[in-house]
Amino acid sequence: MKESRLKSAVVFKNADFVVVSKPAGLNFHSEESPGLVVLVKQDLGIEELYPVHRLDKMTSGLVIFALNKKTTQAFQVMFELHLVQKFYLAISDKKPKKKQGWVIGDMLPARRGNWKLSKSKESPAKTQFISQSIESGLRLYLVKPITGKTHQIRVALKSISAPILGDVRYSDANEANLADRGYLHAFAIQFTLYNELYQFVQPPEEGEVFLKPTSKQLITRWEKPWDQF
Repeated sequence: MKESRLKSAVVFKNADFVVVSKPAGLNFHSEESPGLVVLVKQDLGIEELYPVHRLDKMTSGLVIFALNKKTTQAFQVMFELHLVQKFYLAISDKKPKKKQGWVIGDMLPARRGNWKLSKSKESPAKTQFISQSIESGLRLYLVKPITGKTHQIRVALKSISAPILGDVRYSDANEANLADRGYLHAFAIQFTLYNELYQFVQPPEEGEVFLKPTSKQLITRWEKPWDQF
């Protein structure tokens, strides 16, 4: 089933890299079943594929893979220097402490593989966001992570009392299990590689709340997310 969902997932491909759209609920690396990396290799019929970043299992959306070592190294440098702009969509059914702004703080290990936000700022995770109301009790977030820490967006939204809908790690487990997916989506990527500007935008294609007419209308307003910050 995962393979068939991935067949049309290639968003862009050239000699140096490929951009694919990852389904929600698919592991990045193989565990009990083939993960995204293996499925992309199979779909493209190639032996070598170089991940340059990753997405959590619950997160859908855009992922870049390099196709050669030179481009892998170029992306590694760009990510280290924060030259790859990434934009995410998230939905929460909780009232946030604030509707836009920044979340900045160190991320510390917590129980069961989770992370928590600290008030210290020695090597902080930095996240910028704006939001709009979908309807009463539901809010859509456009999130721009400046750094790339593990679970950064999930922890940032929890820290403003707006855990992501369907996130079984960082929201009430009983409520989260009622959602049809975790509502975090890698929406857009912008970067310059070998002197050429690339911009990719991929709206969510799965998730009842993402696909509500009101949600889709709001997402359309953000179709150039780099202009929102």
